[in-house]
Amino acid sequence: MATRTEPAQAPLPERRPELDAIRMLVVIGLVFFHSALVFAADDDFYVKNAETTEAIMIIAGFGVVWAMPLLFLISGLGAWHSLQRRGAGGFARERLLRLGVPLVFATLALNPLPQWLRLRSADADYHESYLGFLPRFYDVHLEPEEFPFLVQGEHFETGHLWFVVLLLAFSLMLAPFHRWLPRERVRRIGDKVAEATLHRRGVVFLPALAFAAICAFARLEEDYAGWHRWSYLLFFVAGFVLATDDRFRTAMRREAGTAAWLGALLFAAAGPGFALADEPFTEMTALATASRALFGAAGWCLVVAIPGLLDRRRPAQPRAAPNPTPTTRRRLYGYLAAAVLPLYVLHQPIVVAVAYFVVGWSAPILVEYVVLVVISLILTLTAYELLVRRTRATRFLFGMRP
Repeated sequence: MATRTEPAQAPLPERRPELDAIRMLVVIGLVFFHSALVFAADDDFYVKNAETTEAIMIIAGFGVVWAMPLLFLISGLGAWHSLQRRGAGGFARERLLRLGVPLVFATLALNPLPQWLRLRSADADYHESYLGFLPRFYDVHLEPEEFPFLVQGEHFETGHLWFVVLLLAFSLMLAPFHRWLPRERVRRIGDKVAEATLHRRGVVFLPALAFAAICAFARLEEDYAGWHRWSYLLFFVAGFVLATDDRFRTAMRREAGTAAWLGALLFAAAGPGFALADEPFTEMTALATASRALFGAAGWCLVVAIPGLLDRRRPAQPRAAPNPTPTTRRRLYGYLAAAVLPLYVLHQPIVVAVAYFVVGWSAPILVEYVVLVVISLILTLTAYELLVRRTRATRFLFGMRP
């Protein structure tokens, strides 16, 4: 008589420290990126310098096309392994603790500051105290049509925590889907797809068509790092699928060089349309639509290229013969992996607060930018080290394990 037992699972792959390094580099890079927005001519950042330049958005665009998508893809990879260990219920509880708690805490305790500084920076006659502003920030209402950003208000915002909102929503959507999935059928389909991806060159690039379509016709959203919010769901799901079979990882390593060149060329081809169109993120002219499609395809290619190229530098080792990694390296990777979310939560309020004082200087843009980045980095890392990771209560509030 058949029993409902799970088929034997392949051993979980060893931890991939290059993915932890990518996550940390992206989060640290956001300090540089958000500091640059203070001096960007075409962006409505919280605090703006009197002197701005259009060059910043051109330079920053190449980071926008891959950085946040790569975070979602890596999160999807982690979600697969977390679900195998914890099951759907345990995974949902863990996500609520690790993402939901810091989301609520930071939204209530940290996010009012950038909005208050926005008002003070924009109007020299604005003298409302921070405590006086707080009730206006917390004056909210529900807007279901903005799902998953259900809570809205004139001054209320999730701000840079939109990443946490989307990641939590995607995770909670995945948990019940994973529980009721017809696993045998999906496993058979996945095996065929993995085999085709491994043995047929170019199959790994096919998802670029889906990203091109959603960017072209669903448009882009400036508030979410240039991508449409549901594009990130595709990256998250892609990461989840890629984690199911090591043959996908092999194909990514093999195609990484081609993906890098193709991604760079597609991004360069998208550039003129973004420069010439009046509203390239939203208008439906042929030029703007084609440029968004190229942007979406470039994003997928670069997301394949970056982890694939880094993975080439450290080929996967058999689990029976573990690599004797030095203790200091293990500690560094552990420190970086634990610090990613707290640093992400902390960085933007600190950048805005420092910028509020720096923009009043009479100094060249480059000097102000370097000072802003250096001070913001020091304060963010110091706040994490001294105010977050030292106590159980603060670790809990920032989504860290005890």
